[in-house]
Amino acid sequence: MANHNATVRWSASPGEEFAKGQYSRAHQWVFDGGALVPASASPHVVPAPWSDAAGVDPEEAFVASLASCHMLFFLDFARRSGVVVTSYEDEADGVMAKGDNGRIRITKVTLRPRIAFDGAVPDAVALDALHHKSHEACFIANSVSSQIVIEPR
Repeated sequence: MANHNATVRWSASPGEEFAKGQYSRAHQWVFDGGALVPASASPHVVPAPWSDAAGVDPEEAFVASLASCHMLFFLDFARRSGVVVTSYEDEADGVMAKGDNGRIRITKVTLRPRIAFDGAVPDAVALDALHHKSHEACFIANSVSSQIVIEPR
């Protein structure tokens, strides 16, 4: 199997008071292909000015990772079944709440894919089957215990 790597970089800025918690949580994610992504703690968790709303936070990345993995499998399975997809947009949403053990976690992720097709459009049963197969195959979905709901639009 493959290994997947990411480098996370953070450094303190002059004048910040680390010991008092007054430091920026902005950092960078660097991926093996060279992509550099500005990242930060979520402003819902760490208020500004110590977070950067323009950066991707780990919770957003988790939701995007699930949505992206599902989409990639959906596109492949649609192609294999003879369905031509022309666009795919998913406004995915993750909910943070207390888990059964009392710890805060992302308890539910809802995927809301809106898909456009060229030619024959799969009926509801075929579309549901493609989504189910995609969910079952998704490496990320298979790696988490959060509830994942798919609500095609």
